[in-house]
Amino acid sequence: MEFYTLSKEPRPIRLSEETRKFAYESIYEHRYGLDTESCNDVPIEDIENFETLPPLKQYDISISNIVLKAPLRICEGEKISGAATLGVAILHTVPATYKGKSFFSSISHLTTDFETILKIGYEGLREKIKNYKEKCTDDFKLPFYESLLHCVNCFEIWHERYLEKLSELPRYKKNYQNLLNVPRHGAKNFYEAVQSLWFTFSFIRLCGNWPGIGRIDVLLGDYLKKDLAAGILTLDQAREILAHFFIKGCEWITGKGDIGGGGDANHYQNIILSGTDEKGKDVTNEVTYLILDIIEELGISEFPISVRINGNTDEKLLRRISEVMRHGGGIIAIYNEEVVIKSLTDYKYSFFEAVNFANDGCWEVQIPGKTHFSYIPFDALAVLQKKTLQGYENTNITFDSFEELYKNFIQDINRQVQEIFNIYTKDFSNKNAPVQEWKWKNNIPCTVVSLFENDCIKRGLSYIEGGAVYNVISPHLGGLADAVNSLYAIKKIVFDNKIISFTDFLNVLKNNWEGNEDLRQYVLSGITYYGNDNDEVDEIAAKLLDDFAATCFSFNGKSPIMFPPGISTFGRQTEWAETRLASPHGRKKGEILSGNSSPTPGTDKKGATAIINSYCKADLTKQVSGSALDISLLPSTVNGENGLEALSSLIKGFVASKGFFLQIDIVDTKILKLAKKHPEQYPTLSVRVSGWNARFVTLSKEWQDMIIERDLKE
Repeated sequence: MEFYTLSKEPRPIRLSEETRKFAYESIYEHRYGLDTESCNDVPIEDIENFETLPPLKQYDISISNIVLKAPLRICEGEKISGAATLGVAILHTVPATYKGKSFFSSISHLTTDFETILKIGYEGLREKIKNYKEKCTDDFKLPFYESLLHCVNCFEIWHERYLEKLSELPRYKKNYQNLLNVPRHGAKNFYEAVQSLWFTFSFIRLCGNWPGIGRIDVLLGDYLKKDLAAGILTLDQAREILAHFFIKGCEWITGKGDIGGGGDANHYQNIILSGTDEKGKDVTNEVTYLILDIIEELGISEFPISVRINGNTDEKLLRRISEVMRHGGGIIAIYNEEVVIKSLTDYKYSFFEAVNFANDGCWEVQIPGKTHFSYIPFDALAVLQKKTLQGYENTNITFDSFEELYKNFIQDINRQVQEIFNIYTKDFSNKNAPVQEWKWKNNIPCTVVSLFENDCIKRGLSYIEGGAVYNVISPHLGGLADAVNSLYAIKKIVFDNKIISFTDFLNVLKNNWEGNEDLRQYVLSGITYYGNDNDEVDEIAAKLLDDFAATCFSFNGKSPIMFPPGISTFGRQTEWAETRLASPHGRKKGEILSGNSSPTPGTDKKGATAIINSYCKADLTKQVSGSALDISLLPSTVNGENGLEALSSLIKGFVASKGFFLQIDIVDTKILKLAKKHPEQYPTLSVRVSGWNARFVTLSKEWQDMIIERDLKE
């Protein structure tokens, strides 16, 4: 059983052979993901006039059928139990059908509240719901309370089914005993806490949802500390238990690339490690290091790991991060928590909540268990091409200066943001409107998620009805580097150096650079673009981000929602390429270009430090939702002690320069090209895609090409 690595250093072996075999079967042979195809969904039968029932009632019936009919799965040798066994859930759908039709999509881009279930169990949740229901006098809210109680009952039914099954299997006596108390009640020890966390997580997934997990070392750390002190567990035993959590989290892996070409691990189950608490205390603990051990040994990419780093982070942790990173796969990313916390507190969040930030399943920042989150991406390059430059159809337009061009571009960006606000807040633009009038009222029921989202029970409102503490719609500007480089190319060749007139340049672009190859080559190679520590172009990027943020901030208080900005593409380079025109910075129509806050592929010539310097010249605290920087390094640059030191220094430099979020992938494009040509030889090769990872061979051809172009090194 070999777990692929790009490093000269072999992956260490710490886990038992049984656990390693379980990992290989799950992750690389796709045994359990393929099992889901044998039962994609559960049919809803014998329900008279189901189509005419209220949506909430239809949802409750769907959840009942799921917990009663979904196959139970006991994996050979598993140390914790529970499984999301229905294949349609992998497609982001509540896996129940009536007459072959799925009625409800599900919820993602959130991190739910797992702390409460660990402390009080579902019996505690049931009592909490009953108390609020008894006090409720609002007829609008009562059906929701009934649905909450119904879903708790369904959680219990599913729990009891597993207990019955395990009781019949003497080999799994420990699993049975461990599951007796949790998640019914609060966890008493580390083993129970891991089991409770997994069972709750898998129940949410069983019902079709894709939650992130959040600060898992904070959730589990005290349980392990107590057990180690009491001699109940050793670190080796704890590592084995925790490894099974991560292995079982790979149960949806089919090896086929299930969603939109983005690979086989795109299920938003992100995890946050380390950082500080509200008292400034470092929360790094034994769980932090055990998880790094597990990821390093097994190469599990299904749980993208983000580590919170600050200027005082222990060198020991930085070294362990670097040791795991150099095996490749882009499994670990970095938050500069000092910048993130300042960003949140400068916006609308208290320090207490900001310091507990996690993400939404990709890397957009949110407060776990308290945030209803949606992001709305748009292509800044397309705005420049099609709005400001009018699709190159009106070659009579002109601008007297670069400043005038930029002013018109920002006005078009502002109109784009205004349009997003108008569309997504049209039914509740009056901030005093009752929640019942919100557009979200008519969206999908989501009671299972609402159980684990703070304030939904208190308010008697679901996650999508305004029940969450914070309700966020975040405009995301994409194509940052491409828009900035295009503006800069126009500035240099039209306004500064006067190589070509504005009118003639529009004609060049309209004709997709045909007949103007010499000019195109000059634009491609004779101009120093974003990502090379060039103050002149970097200042354009910084100003664009400031102006975009100011526009988003101007909508604060105009509706019941929060409207924070963010920068991302999330792989939409492939989608956007089809409609993009020829770009002023030398790219022809339809090319796949930059991702997130990273340079346009092929334009970064001066290495990783220069990329970081360009990115950090902007005030990234204003990008409240997040701004991700993607960097790829060759394996040879991180070999040996010098390589580890260089990687640690790069991370520390990123923090010192006030970066926001860093995704580092160790890749060899020669290997990627071979994997594309001979996928059977590289089944376990993992890459960072955007906010998630995937086996490279499960990506679509377009996504593979995007990764190769992005990571190409001369």
